[in-house]
Amino acid sequence: MGEGPKLEVSKRVPMARPGVGKEGRRISLLSNHFNVRLTATDAVFYHYSVAIKYEDDKAVENKVIGRKVIEKLVQMYSSELDGKDFAYDGEKSLFTVGPLRQNIFEFQVVLEEASCRGIGNPGNESPGEMGDKKRQKQVKQTKAFKVSLTYAAKIPLKSIAMSLRGTDSPQTQDALRVLDIILRQQQANRGCLLVRQSFFSGDPKNFVGLGGGVTGCRGFHSSFYTTLGGLSLNMDVTTTMIMTPGPVIDFLLANQNVREPSMVDWTKAKKMLKNMRIKTKHSKMEFKIIGMSELPCNKQCFPMKVREENGESQTKDVTVCEYYQKRRQIEVSWSANFPCLDVGKPKRPNYLPLELCDLIPLQRYTKALSSQQRATLVEKSRQKPQDRAKTLTEAVRNSRYDDDPLLMACGIQIEKQLNRFDGRILTAPTLLLGNGEESVPNRGRWNFNHKKLINPVKIERWAICNFSARVDMSHVSREIINCGRSKGIHIERPFTLVEEDRQWLRAGPVVRVDKMFEKIRAQLPGPPQFLLCILPERKNSEIYGPWKRKNLHEMGIVTQCISPGKLNDQYFTNVLLKINAKLGGMNSLVSVEHQQSIPIIHQIPTLILGLDVSHGSPGRSDLPSISAVVGSRHWPSISKYRASVRTQSPKLEMIDQLYKPTADGKDDGMIREILIDFFQTSGGRKPAQIIIFRDGVSETQFSQVLNIELNQIIEAYKHLGDGPLPKITLIIAQKNHHTKLFQADSPDNVPPGTVVDTKVVHPRNYDFFMCAHNGMIGTSRPTHYHVLVDEIGFSVDDLQKLVHSLSYVYQRSTTAISVVAPICYAHLAAQQMSQFMKFEDSSDTSSGGGGIAAVPDLPRLHRNVCNSMFFC
Repeated sequence: MGEGPKLEVSKRVPMARPGVGKEGRRISLLSNHFNVRLTATDAVFYHYSVAIKYEDDKAVENKVIGRKVIEKLVQMYSSELDGKDFAYDGEKSLFTVGPLRQNIFEFQVVLEEASCRGIGNPGNESPGEMGDKKRQKQVKQTKAFKVSLTYAAKIPLKSIAMSLRGTDSPQTQDALRVLDIILRQQQANRGCLLVRQSFFSGDPKNFVGLGGGVTGCRGFHSSFYTTLGGLSLNMDVTTTMIMTPGPVIDFLLANQNVREPSMVDWTKAKKMLKNMRIKTKHSKMEFKIIGMSELPCNKQCFPMKVREENGESQTKDVTVCEYYQKRRQIEVSWSANFPCLDVGKPKRPNYLPLELCDLIPLQRYTKALSSQQRATLVEKSRQKPQDRAKTLTEAVRNSRYDDDPLLMACGIQIEKQLNRFDGRILTAPTLLLGNGEESVPNRGRWNFNHKKLINPVKIERWAICNFSARVDMSHVSREIINCGRSKGIHIERPFTLVEEDRQWLRAGPVVRVDKMFEKIRAQLPGPPQFLLCILPERKNSEIYGPWKRKNLHEMGIVTQCISPGKLNDQYFTNVLLKINAKLGGMNSLVSVEHQQSIPIIHQIPTLILGLDVSHGSPGRSDLPSISAVVGSRHWPSISKYRASVRTQSPKLEMIDQLYKPTADGKDDGMIREILIDFFQTSGGRKPAQIIIFRDGVSETQFSQVLNIELNQIIEAYKHLGDGPLPKITLIIAQKNHHTKLFQADSPDNVPPGTVVDTKVVHPRNYDFFMCAHNGMIGTSRPTHYHVLVDEIGFSVDDLQKLVHSLSYVYQRSTTAISVVAPICYAHLAAQQMSQFMKFEDSSDTSSGGGGIAAVPDLPRLHRNVCNSMFFC
């Protein structure tokens, strides 16, 4: 198969920092890293494995119970444990500073919980739901647990000090994890909801209603990091989604967007409420919902012992309503006709009328948000830079971390003000527009007012299709022609305007698209160069996926969708930027690209790759993930790209089809397509250098990118023939992190072009933060770039300027973007083609009978559009 000799690449590690950048104007910055003084570096954490079991040897899996058991254990056996303080992660790990007196402990722990127990338990009534008030008495319900602690490892705190000096220690991350666990335990003791490295309190002032029974809950991310400036605590504002606390019925009405309980879909309600916790209004007790009754409250019966007048008792079936009326003196009113909540056990139901139940606070909502909920969340959770900085400073001051006995034992002192240091502002690249005109971006922005595109296309054979949107198609046609001509795009009148037949309005989206194409074929003499589609709705139209699939997979037609709304000149300008790029034109170039003066890249054939994986929304775990690679073409251009897209297993982050050898000795992987296209569009040259930008992986996955994905890329290159291997530069781009930058002397966001490669970066590895875009609202989030490999040998300044320039070549926009264009294009390609899968038959994308589903292949792009920037 022409694979060549096996490379010695199984142990690649991230490269060390070669130096820091010098270019750019100095700027004084703050970050949300708080300096930490570490004075007791000789302290040692001792790690003990924890096993908590019930009396029947069944393992305890509930973290809340686990924390209660360990808390009680510390109280009961303080002397046996030498009075030591613990850091417990809520699961299977417990840490102390210094050792315990022995390596293995076995303990018995008893938890007491107050409950009401009636005389003559009929069997189906739970504690607190049985017997009348005269016969109730308060008792203690106890549960016994078996706890074992077993010594596992020593974690010296000096490993952090070694890391700060640039010496990698395998125990550094373990020591940082213990410090994070100490912070988490402190917040758990305060009753906060813990979500990974973040915590959320139940204070209603932190709640933001999003509609649909969902509330955004503001909290804080906190984590220790080793940085070039020393140990720091990174604090950031974050938000999680919770179910809106309060009456269960209020949640259901809001969640299903109905006005009356009679309109509730109880099948959906049962699924939504399962495992949620409620508190009863009458007994103030908490329960977990396991299901709902099959019958309404006034018909659902259960057997109960009833004492007759002669003193004898017998078992009778009573309804839930009767029980509450006679035994609890509670009149069940409106919920009598609706199902009850079942809070018992699978074979011992315990029914509660809906009107007596409230959802308790801080219960996570994990379903996908609607577009409206997302928009509300973004709008209400954004903060101006100075407000966020103030919030974070107050959070650290109010946390009283310095009072924590474990942190004190480690000699850890956390400063109370934001970290201060210098950054640099890189000069924006000059852009070249049409007619040889230059544009110097101002604060990361430029426009095409009274200007031409540098390489406009000519559109001759095209049509407009309207899916029943209330839009004047003739007006749309005139406006887009006039706007296009003002930008240099010659657009003929559309061949036809195709209106959807009203009879198909209520048909499924696939049928509507097929019927539209029947009309297009009938009215056009041949395939059009381009189709403009007017969608019926402004957001998330179900037409979009089938329309794109029909055009890009079956017909090979470039298409642009627009939605009804503000169809003004600015809107049409933005649409035309996309259309021009899709049809092979260019809107602007960075001038160094046009002048062929980008260091290193323009001397040697260089391929730029962008890699990304798009996962299905939380509510669609049956859909496969979509991996995408875009590659530059027409070297020495850095602005033109082609995409290759595949499906892979749901939620799999590593790309597994970069290189895909087949049984007949061929390669059906994504990189092969990109390499062949580069060769064909770059004068028959193979790339001697490859720059790879990879999105969306965490530090724990760097090794896999280095040793699995990079190997695939090399194997794909070798498969195409002999010769020297290309030099590789591999850069990870992270947006999902919690480092924020603030101007020290201004309330505004940091200016576009801000770069930081000191103080808050890694103490050894080669990384930097860049804020290339102009943050207009909220607080800007810089992109964190990690250079894992640089065989090409860029200087630090040249590499940072290249990354900065690649934020200005995004053809859809007249602003600098926050991450390099190849990654944005890969993300767009993956997302657009993921729409192909949403309307497949469900049996194709989910397993039947509980088996593992085969991942369906993604329909391939038609040969007429596969080389286009269809994703633009």
